[in-house]
Amino acid sequence: MKTDSRLMSTRILVGSTNPVKIAATREAFSKHFDDVLVEGFSAGSDVPSQPINEQTYDGARNRALALKEHDPGASFYVGIEGGIEETNKTWFAFGGVCIIDAHGRESIGKSPHFTLPQRMISRLLAGEELGKVMDKHVGEDNTKHKSGAVGILTKGAMDRKELYAHGVAMALIPFLNEELYFGKTSYARP
Repeated sequence: MKTDSRLMSTRILVGSTNPVKIAATREAFSKHFDDVLVEGFSAGSDVPSQPINEQTYDGARNRALALKEHDPGASFYVGIEGGIEETNKTWFAFGGVCIIDAHGRESIGKSPHFTLPQRMISRLLAGEELGKVMDKHVGEDNTKHKSGAVGILTKGAMDRKELYAHGVAMALIPFLNEELYFGKTSYARP
């Protein structure tokens, strides 16, 4: 008989103090678990400030691993890394996500992609962070803690929290289908 995981308290650590990443994680987990406690902690990514291609996933994983080492008492550890990647000769921005559970099982996910303006690509490839490039573009400070590049470029149709929540939801899939992905169920799930 399945036990509904909505009856269990779930403590989730996020490898960032950015309120957008914390809120995105809370939004995605709250769809499957009640009594969700999401805490943000500064965790290093060990990748450049503007990750490119695989560095994005490496950064997300490094954040999640650092959290697990720092505080082994949580249910889940979430690393989120904003990055850029080239696909079919077009540069896109996205969020890479790594989730590690209390048992050490890992999953990665990815947010939707959005096309970057060609005139910004050379600055990003030179290592300038997308958030700072967007700050200069719109004449504001700290846009990555607000709607982010996606919010600016979609004219508010999607913000950074929503973008990252989709990536977290994708990384959660194996934990919601444990038998399918991990071979056996180790704790209650929806």
